[in-house]
Amino acid sequence: MTSAAPDRARTFAVAGLLMGITLAALESSVIATAMPTVIKDLGGQQLYALPFALYLLTSTVTSPLWGRASDLLGRKRLYLAGIVIFLVGSVLCGVSGSMAILIAARALQGVGAGALQTLTFTLVGEMFTLEQRARVQGFFSGVWGIAGLVGPLIGGLIVDHSSWRWVFYLNLPFGIPALLLAARFLPSARPARDGRVRIDWPGALLFTLGSGLLIWGLEFREWLLVALSVAVLAGALWVEVRHSSPLLPMKSLRATLPRVGVLGNLLSGAAYFGTIAYLPLFAQGVGGHSATAAGVILTPMLLGWTSTSIIAARVLGRIGTTRLTLWGFNLLVVAFVLFSLLAHAPLWVISAVGFLAGSGMGFAMFTLLISVQQATAKPDLGAVTSAILFSRQMGGAIGTALMGTLIGQAAISSGGGPLADGLQRAFVLALVLVVVAWALAQTLRKAAPAARPSAAD
Repeated sequence: MTSAAPDRARTFAVAGLLMGITLAALESSVIATAMPTVIKDLGGQQLYALPFALYLLTSTVTSPLWGRASDLLGRKRLYLAGIVIFLVGSVLCGVSGSMAILIAARALQGVGAGALQTLTFTLVGEMFTLEQRARVQGFFSGVWGIAGLVGPLIGGLIVDHSSWRWVFYLNLPFGIPALLLAARFLPSARPARDGRVRIDWPGALLFTLGSGLLIWGLEFREWLLVALSVAVLAGALWVEVRHSSPLLPMKSLRATLPRVGVLGNLLSGAAYFGTIAYLPLFAQGVGGHSATAAGVILTPMLLGWTSTSIIAARVLGRIGTTRLTLWGFNLLVVAFVLFSLLAHAPLWVISAVGFLAGSGMGFAMFTLLISVQQATAKPDLGAVTSAILFSRQMGGAIGTALMGTLIGQAAISSGGGPLADGLQRAFVLALVLVVVAWALAQTLRKAAPAARPSAAD
């Protein structure tokens, strides 16, 4: 759909995309509240982590596949397929009579979520000019923030007053209207590439296998699998650089801006999401607070990310993408310096520092995505967008595993001073990661002309 398309049609298209992304956003926060009740009903306590791990695995490793496939086959049909897959997975989760069926259905849900997360941002990047896109994607960032805040509460209310199965059926009131609106109003544009489609099947297979082994190995501390995944991913890269239509657009990623976008998301995602995973431990194990307080400690981080994403959308045209990105990384460095120095501080202090960290992520990650899309040719838009989102998710998996290793199981079990010391080591690692990301971001100054809004947009 071009900028000359009727505003009404685009409004309904965006409404459908917002409903679709709400599915993925709520799924990541609502389910955690319900899982203890699910386990009590279906049994299989030893399988507790698998519904989360397989959803993360399939949603992460399929996102580059959806992105590149949309470049080759068209975005609308694949987006609609993603919604259908997600809804079928949701229904199967709701009717599950055993943990084995639930786990398989969650894996299917994850496949659909990979499409929703990747293709939503790709479609927005394609439908709108730079300034319009910034405002529209600000709404999507707000959806993620609100879902993170209210998701656990919604999950708790459903479990307390109804059946846990309605946690999954809740997706239908969002998913069905999203499907109808998308089918009616999303543009049916031709694929970005003309001619015979050549899908990089060997690269896709190796990349999916290597990414899956890496996430699984990190999730369950299987270091042999992690080592094997590195070898498989190296083979995938060897194939990618030799293919005419690679899963990852290697030529595009050699440019400064896309490279900073991918590596910045990887490193910052590792620091931020690793910290999110272990901050509740601080509240309970060091501060002696309740489980509710352990959840509340994350609220400032989510508010910071949401609010600065919205602010960035409003001021992007006046300030420019390079300056906003650097602001974000500056805030991240300051936040993780404070985390490293204040591991024994009171809860309110850690919460305030968390707000700084979330604010840095909002400015940097939002602006990087917008600017990388602006600098990417349409035939590679889906692949580059998915590479950005994939690197952030993969960074979160890596950061969570590395921080858990630094903290140590003994410190996690004992709490108190040993746990605070372990968290301090984890925060130092996060600081190192964001400092490297900050140094990479400084190279954007030389590439600033490519990162500024152009008058033509």
